[in-house]
Amino acid sequence: MPKSVQVGPLTVDAETFVLIAGPCVIESEEQTLTIARFLATVARERGVALIFKASYDKANRSSLSSYRGPGLEEGLRVLRRVRQEIGVPVLSDVHSPEQAEAAAESLDCLQIPAFLSRQTELLTAAARTGKAVNIKKGQFMAPQDMGRAIEKLSALTENIFVTERGYAFGYNNLIVDMRSLAIMRRFGFPVIFDATHSVQLPGGGEQSGGQREFVPVLARAAAGAGIDGVFMETHPDPAQALSDSATMVKLDEVPKLLESILAIHQARKAHT
Repeated sequence: MPKSVQVGPLTVDAETFVLIAGPCVIESEEQTLTIARFLATVARERGVALIFKASYDKANRSSLSSYRGPGLEEGLRVLRRVRQEIGVPVLSDVHSPEQAEAAAESLDCLQIPAFLSRQTELLTAAARTGKAVNIKKGQFMAPQDMGRAIEKLSALTENIFVTERGYAFGYNNLIVDMRSLAIMRRFGFPVIFDATHSVQLPGGGEQSGGQREFVPVLARAAAGAGIDGVFMETHPDPAQALSDSATMVKLDEVPKLLESILAIHQARKAHT
């Protein structure tokens, strides 16, 4: 049974299913608030704990000319407004120890990007803030190797989520080994499945591609394998999104997809 995690006012325990969702990057304040309101309603009506996610800076874009977001100061201001007006905990990526300290003043959960999942100074800086930390497994890491990264965090905090987001399979492709979910649950912390980044086709041009049509397939499989929550990026019109347009779920499709995930999750719990 995973440890309980405190995310702002929200306590996530063994009875709680978590939805970490929002747009890949903050495109505008109005759009961000609209998405957050919609997701808050969806989660509340289905008895799910929502942590709203949006990046203030996408530091690992494929191209120098790609949109990165509004930046730390403006992005955190928008996320504070989401937390205050919508009443849900907020999460965003941090990329350096200096960002961790500044972001912790506005965020309820700091996310460690997969590419940075072994960076000791970043991990310990995030843990020292006292905020919850969501660490994504690197695309280059075996699930059992995440134990070392978790040790760096757990020496300082118990408020940890561990997220699976696919493993590099040759060039420009990712796969998901469902055994990874069971292996990482042995560490004792809640395991989240990132359903949208797992269908990414990284690199290969000016921007990464993806196979959005397989998001439901992998999300339902993960629910059957055993997870404590699901991460998905969503947008009202993914084709027009400024980042990860090939992988995000259309906002109005989230309710049906979430219901199917929950049905499998609940059936699995009933027979475990």
